[in-house]
Amino acid sequence: MSLTATDVARLAGLARIELTDAELEKLTGQLDVILDSVAVVQAAAGDDVVPTSHALDLANVFRADEVTPSLASAAVLAAAPAQEDGRFRVPHILEED
Repeated sequence: MSLTATDVARLAGLARIELTDAELEKLTGQLDVILDSVAVVQAAAGDDVVPTSHALDLANVFRADEVTPSLASAAVLAAAPAQEDGRFRVPHILEED
């Protein structure tokens, strides 16, 4: 497939990208190379090749979501530099009350 500068200008317009004439000429050649490469891959993938998104099978790597006991509030707050009303006390960062 061969693109023209008019095709690229239309695509740029759809994407709301302003291009100079020099940029249009450069991108026309670059997009032609990309489209040719895609055509080669499409030709290599026959009907017997199953489409994939990755070269290797991926498996879920997350552990099961299981409820477990957490640390006691007192133990966590004991390590805090400052606490107030059972919560961490932190410095004000906004000029609000």
